[in-house]
Amino acid sequence: MSAIIFDVLPIFIMILIGWLTVKLRVMKAEIGDALSEFVFKIAVPLLLFRTIAAAEFHGASPFRLWIAYFSGVAVTWIAAHIAATRFFGRDDRIGVLAGVSSAFANTIFIGLPLVQRTVGDKGLVPLSILIAVHLPVMMIIGTIMMERAEHKISGKQERSIAKVARQIAQNLVRNPLVIGLAGGSAMHLLGLTMPGPVESIVDQIAGVAGPVALISLGMALEKYGISGNAGIASVTSGFKLLLLPACVWTASHLVGLASDWTAALVLISSVPTGVNAWLIANRFGVGHSLAASTITLTTALGAISVSFWALLLGV
Repeated sequence: MSAIIFDVLPIFIMILIGWLTVKLRVMKAEIGDALSEFVFKIAVPLLLFRTIAAAEFHGASPFRLWIAYFSGVAVTWIAAHIAATRFFGRDDRIGVLAGVSSAFANTIFIGLPLVQRTVGDKGLVPLSILIAVHLPVMMIIGTIMMERAEHKISGKQERSIAKVARQIAQNLVRNPLVIGLAGGSAMHLLGLTMPGPVESIVDQIAGVAGPVALISLGMALEKYGISGNAGIASVTSGFKLLLLPACVWTASHLVGLASDWTAALVLISSVPTGVNAWLIANRFGVGHSLAASTITLTTALGAISVSFWALLLGV
């Protein structure tokens, strides 16, 4: 138990340090935005590049991993949508936001350093495989469902699935994470290795990805908060921290994933809600407070829930 606490607690302490840095006006929130840019555009892409380039897959198929994770996402998303629309009487747009907020894990800023500390570098392989499809799948589904909900409520013209997919695909081509994964995959398939000096530079930059990501996330939390959505946000937070990892754990066993891959997936699914939920709300101009409240609550309670799942998994 003490080992789990020493692995998990520092992650959330670093988030707290980032939050206090802005709260106590030691640094401005804009500095946190700059750090986030560095993490997203340079440090994490290099970490993913290095991980995939040197990974040993041993013939493992990514499809069982994707099935295990996204089946848990589907169950959680549907449950949150039903809770928002049937029990809280919200419209379908809020139902979609509730689903996104309950099922969109913060894989980069919290999931990555968490898996690296608890499961080790071997856990970064399944995480990289998940990251390769996680963002496009979640953004495409979230955008399409939100546009359909808006069309149903206001009669606003709905874009075709092909147009939505094309726009997101164009964004992904320029996405630094995708570029890092693609570069690492090319190195792996061609059997290439990095020259010593280049490898040393990549290792040093990739090594700061986790800590800087956590501190920058803490600095960004100042813009969120809990605003009049305590009831529904408590439900979406509970689904995110408990229902999603429970579903992923069950599905991982049903499809027969290896124990270290199962541990990585469950821990990734147990982390707080990612900021992408707020970005979708901002894009459509609805549900900002629900997304922000869920991000805040899940981050505040994340240390407890992640420790629970780590203890259950025995990592």
